Amino acid sequence: MLDKRRFVVGALLIAAAVSYLVWAGIRSTSTYYYEMDEFVPRRAQHDGEDLRVKGWVRAGSVRWDARTGALAFELARRDGSDAVPVGYTGILPDMFAEGREVVVEGRWAQGAFTARQIMTSCPSKYEPAIGDAAAGGAAPGGAPTPPAGAGA
Repeated sequence: MLDKRRFVVGALLIAAAVSYLVWAGIRSTSTYYYEMDEFVPRRAQHDGEDLRVKGWVRAGSVRWDARTGALAFELARRDGSDAVPVGYTGILPDMFAEGREVVVEGRWAQGAFTARQIMTSCPSKYEPAIGDAAAGGAAPGGAPTPPAGAGA
């Protein structure tokens, strides 16, 4: 009887520990995700909240201090409208540039984002530069493009 009671108590402790770990994991990783079109009309309602917003880095708004790692820019719709200020301190993402699509994760408070993380998107497919395509540039592997009509 004593062994059965120990087993039940041990099982309950393990179940409670696993439940707590699941709850803590979900709580720390669950943040709302918005596109700029969804976020802009309701931004006042999200004051003080942690969230993710996808938008584009507005042209001419990037200010980067490599010495301190401080980055400031404006997140906007694709056409550059309805921009919101973003502040970030950390390592500048490799693909970060003006006009690039980004997802900003952080806290929206008092009319500005304080970002914890900035995620950039990569181009989804290879597109040769206009000059390369017109001049019969190289194929993706670096080999010259074969002339039209050449047999394999």
